[in-house]
Amino acid sequence: MKEVKETKSIVSKFEVVSKVKAIKPAELLPSKQSNLDSVREKFHPMPDETIPYRNLSSVESKKRSLHSIIKKLDVKHSIRYQRTPEDTYCNVYSFDYCYFARVYLPTVWWTDEAIQKLQNGEDVQAIFNKTVQPIYSSAIHDWFGNWGDCFGWKKMNSLTEIQNKVTNEGGVGIICAKRKIVGLSGHIVPIVPETEKKKAFRENDEVLYPLQSQAGKLNYNYFVRIRRDWWNHNRYSSFVLYYHE
Repeated sequence: MKEVKETKSIVSKFEVVSKVKAIKPAELLPSKQSNLDSVREKFHPMPDETIPYRNLSSVESKKRSLHSIIKKLDVKHSIRYQRTPEDTYCNVYSFDYCYFARVYLPTVWWTDEAIQKLQNGEDVQAIFNKTVQPIYSSAIHDWFGNWGDCFGWKKMNSLTEIQNKVTNEGGVGIICAKRKIVGLSGHIVPIVPETEKKKAFRENDEVLYPLQSQAGKLNYNYFVRIRRDWWNHNRYSSFVLYYHE
């Protein structure tokens, strides 16, 4: 997706890790116009009671419910995630996946002015294109390094490490690549738990291609080898791997 500066909003359901630079989440309120069968209000959470949240009761319930989220969001067919001549929606899908997994990932982020006010102790409300703006994949790449630890994200060092964490613990994995050319689309993709039938591709026990789910030029509920190591394409300057319990 296109690049825009960072922004803000408000979410009571997410717990923020206490850090010196900690800041409350930036999220707009749910909108009835935001739904799987519409292209409207994509930066708002969906108030859809039929979409399951991640069940945190056990590792197995976490993994089962993440696959239920993928099934219900149905990125391959849902109108919300279909590419247009102008854009693709990897960030919207990743936001939705994380939102229903009970993990905070921004789809809007605070403006610089709003951040300054928040860090000065002022109460700032999320107002689209005033105190918050959309944040796209290349900017999210940088957001992880600047703010991710405030919201429980932990940097991973390898595809094997993050895939094993996601599969063995039922957490949320993200791979995010930054575009070399400012203003052009990066990419962000959830790494999801393996099942008996759906596996990451390994050689000598090392993950070469994780099990992923994406919106983009092509949408896949699940994929492994079809896009190979897309994050190493020369259009990207770097990529990061982050995990959330």
